[in-house]
Amino acid sequence: MSVLPKALEDLIEQLGKLSGVGPRTAERYALGILKRSSNDAIELAKALESLHSSIKTCPKTFALISNDQELSSLYTDPLRDKKVIAVIEDPLDIVSLEKTGQFKGTYHVLGGVISPLDGIGPEQLHLHSLVKRISEDAVEELILALNASVEGESTALYLQKLIEEAELTVKITRLARGLPVGIDLEYADQITLKHALEGRTQL
Repeated sequence: MSVLPKALEDLIEQLGKLSGVGPRTAERYALGILKRSSNDAIELAKALESLHSSIKTCPKTFALISNDQELSSLYTDPLRDKKVIAVIEDPLDIVSLEKTGQFKGTYHVLGGVISPLDGIGPEQLHLHSLVKRISEDAVEELILALNASVEGESTALYLQKLIEEAELTVKITRLARGLPVGIDLEYADQITLKHALEGRTQL
């Protein structure tokens, strides 16, 4: 015998398919939606229904854009420096960098990182299109804003190899890595400490 109504169980099941959402979280989300008004649920359903048809990928930067756009506004904006590109894994990484208000260049979304265990190879990422952009936009600096993981490191090395093979001259930098503000040394992992030591600065 089912404990919950089928409609609620179906919603929990669908929410549980989302990345990072476990069974308990899916249940909380579903009950949260149920507790809101039916109008809120209808608006949510409309937003979900139009999601895929209203969004596409920028053919230049591979950022997410509205269906009525040709290119990402973060690329076409004349105030953005096309000679500087932040290379990121995921479109949502743009949101994080933009919130700082410090970056005035453009972006290039790889669509992930090289991960043989997950069946992701170089050919599935937007690496070759990035090499093409370097030439077309006379790019002077690539900022590798990839996650500090084995996969991120492998992707960075592969990209450097592609650039060398294409005989392109471009400065390649990466985001500084180290200890977050307020963390105690005893709670820092070895990789973080290693990067913190390597990237130490003079006072």
